[in-house]
This record gives sequence, C-alpha cells and structure tokens, in this order.
Amino acid sequence: MYFSQTWEAVSMALLMVCVSMVVECSTYHSGKIGRLPGQPRVTFQHFSGYVTVDDKKHRALFYYFVEAQQDPASKPLVLWLNGGPGCSSLGVGAFSENGPFRPKEKALVRNEYSWNREANMLYLETPVGVGFSYAVDSSSYVAVDDEATARDNLAFFKGWFDKFPQYKERDLFITGESYAGHYIPQLAKLMMDTNQKEKIFNLKGIALGNPVLEFATDFNSRAEYFWSHGLISDSTFRLFTSACNYSRYVSEYYRDSLSPICSRVMSQVNKETSRFIDKYDVTLDVCISSVLSQSKILSPQKQQSSKVDVCVDDEIVNYLNRKDVQKALGARLVGVRRWEVCSYILDYEVLNLEIPTISIVGSLIKAGIPVLVYSGDQDSVIPLTGSRTLVHKLAKELGLNTSVPYRTWFNGKQVGGWTQVYGNILSFATIRGASHEAPFSQPERSLMLFKSFLEGKHLPEMF
Repeated sequence: MYFSQTWEAVSMALLMVCVSMVVECSTYHSGKIGRLPGQPRVTFQHFSGYVTVDDKKHRALFYYFVEAQQDPASKPLVLWLNGGPGCSSLGVGAFSENGPFRPKEKALVRNEYSWNREANMLYLETPVGVGFSYAVDSSSYVAVDDEATARDNLAFFKGWFDKFPQYKERDLFITGESYAGHYIPQLAKLMMDTNQKEKIFNLKGIALGNPVLEFATDFNSRAEYFWSHGLISDSTFRLFTSACNYSRYVSEYYRDSLSPICSRVMSQVNKETSRFIDKYDVTLDVCISSVLSQSKILSPQKQQSSKVDVCVDDEIVNYLNRKDVQKALGARLVGVRRWEVCSYILDYEVLNLEIPTISIVGSLIKAGIPVLVYSGDQDSVIPLTGSRTLVHKLAKELGLNTSVPYRTWFNGKQVGGWTQVYGNILSFATIRGASHEAPFSQPERSLMLFKSFLEGKHLPEMF
C-alpha cells in the first residue's frame, strides 16, 4: 500500500515536470497507440511520439510509425518526408497520401493502397516547428536551413533506434516528395558519412517524388509545362522564357530586386492560369472552400474501386486538432494554438532552394545507393520535364548506360506511366494522371511503383 501511494505521488510529480517543462515524458505515452478516435479495427500496430534532438534547448521531433500489415519482421523500414519546407509528413504523407487511414466525416477510413502493405512506414514531422514537433525556445524556428535539418533528422534516427532497436539492422529506404529533394539526399549523405565511423544505417535506396533537385532546371521547366498544357498564352510564354528567368525569381524576390518586367510576367502567369486551377495538379478541380490552399477535389477514374476524399486538407486539420486525437497520439502543441498542414512559425532559409542537391544524389549513386526519381505527370510546380532532364544529365555525367529504354509501365491492364533506367541503379518514372502528391491522386499506381522500388525490380511491362 505504501509503495502504491509513493509511486502515485512520484508519478504525479513527473507529470507536473512534463507539463511545466514541455519535454518528452514517455511515462504517460508509451508510444503504442491503442486506437485512434474513429479508427477502424486493424491487425497491425502503430506508434507515435517524440524523439528529443537537442536536450539543452528542449527541441523534439514528432513521429508516426505504422508497422507492416503482415509479417512486419520480414519487411523493410521506410522513412517518408514531405517538403515545403515546413509541411507535415503526418498530415500530408500519412493522412492524405500513403498511410493506412484517411479522415472522413469525423472518423477514419482505411486506405486500400497504404504503403504499409509493403513496408514498415515511419512518418517524421521535420524540421522543428512543423506540426507537433516543437522547441521550447522560439529562436529555434528562426533561420532554419538544410544543414540544420539534416543534422536534426540524423539525430532523430539515432534516438528512434533506441526506442525501436529491433529495426536497427533492417533494410532502410528513404522516400518523400517536393522539398524532400533537399532533405533526403542530405540526410542520406550524413548516414553514409556516419557509417564510415560506425555502421548504423542499413540504407538500401532513396525515392524522390516530384523533387526539387536543381532550382534553375526544375523551375524554368514550368514555362513550357504551362504553355504545353494550354494554361498560358503564346505571348506570355515568350516573355516568361525570354524576359523572366525563373531560376532567379526567388532570390530576386527575397532581395526586393525583382525586375518590373518579371513582376508583370508573373502576375500575368497567375492571372491566366487562374486561382481556380490547382498548380499541383492541373487537370483536377479545386476544393472551393479552400481554393487558396492545396486542397483538392478528385474525380476518380472508372477503373478505381474507391474514391479519394474531397477537400481532404480541411478534414485532416479538423481531425488532428481534436483533443482526443492529440491525446491518443501523445502529441502536444507548443507555441501554437492549432496544428497546421504547413508551419507558419518556421522561418526557413528560402535561398537554400537555389543550392542544388543533384550532385549529392550523384555521390550516393557512386556509393552504390539505388535512386528512383518519379513524377506525377500533372504537376506544374515541379514538372516531370525538369526532373527527367536532370536524371538524364546525371546519368551521362556518371557514365551510366541505359539499361531499360524509355517505355510504358503497367498497373494491371492500364498504363501506369513511363520509365527509363540507367545502369540498373538510377531510375526515372512518371505516374500517369498523378499530382505533385502522387500517392494521393493515384494511390494504386503509386503503390505499384513503391513495391517495385523496394523489391529492386523493373516496373511491370504490358500485362
């Protein structure tokens, strides 16, 4: 009886310390999620929680981990990162793209094409200040750059392995999209450097979806994409390509030196493309209630057996701001009132955009790490034309010959996209009909691409 009373008093004291200092306290959230509010019953386990990446400044990154649906001990570990910089891998990746659940009408429904059918999926909200990831000192949100993010992500992984040591020897793949074209290569490089001193990471490959790899090429390809899809006029296209070099647009904008003619061109581009066209998927309608956000209304194709939710961003924000959901996740809000899809408190060094990471990708290939670059072909933000150009150029620089000529690949009886492989280590693929967030708009085709990537197999030819 005395022991029980004493332990109760100690526990209460620990709880008060956790609340007052806003630091991680695993005593009250073991990490294992019993059941999320509104969640259908599942046979797999899922976990969430924090890994502290800086004890002195109380900086912690939030994760959501979903074990494979069947035989997780035999499946690889896959890290998923969203971009932004500053957008949530929990809200975007896990709850709208390739995670096991989608929010719908205050509950959760199963995602038939969840990537945990093939792997143990780890979603990380990074950098600090994104989603439920936090720092007690708000100065940690200022002047955050790629180098600091990579260091934090590496520290996260080391701490996460302490929580889940059974995954330390597991085959590891890193995947993600958009600005993760910066996050992933830099994290992978730090992992390889760490392995030179002590083998910690069993890295087997990286997959980059519609990634920012070289700003000049990626962004200058927008003009041709807009014009070829009928989104801008001939005259605007000519001005776009001649008078306004998009590779200088961001640096000029943030240095308040954007030329008057370039400013007029960009205004005209925005006017002609219309705010009622989602530039992340130019063929799909927009969510009218969120027309200024990245929400989408999807018109499912005939061969799809399930519909993609309408205005999913709104539902995600509502779901993850519920107190019962946050309690089930063991999540906390620090310095903000609401969970947001993309952080508004994070001050990221935007000019990091102009630092190419394609050379880092090349160094990983030289080290024997397979790389897949894939593109949703309806994305005008990071168009497939730029990514395809960069991959071909890199293959040439590395002396990699074409091992699979450019061809269609199939998902069932339909064309899933197009692909080309260089030296059986560098691959490029498109996902037909997919947006910037490919697993969101084309979940079945994206799952097929993911499965082939993990298995080290070429994408299927004609059925």
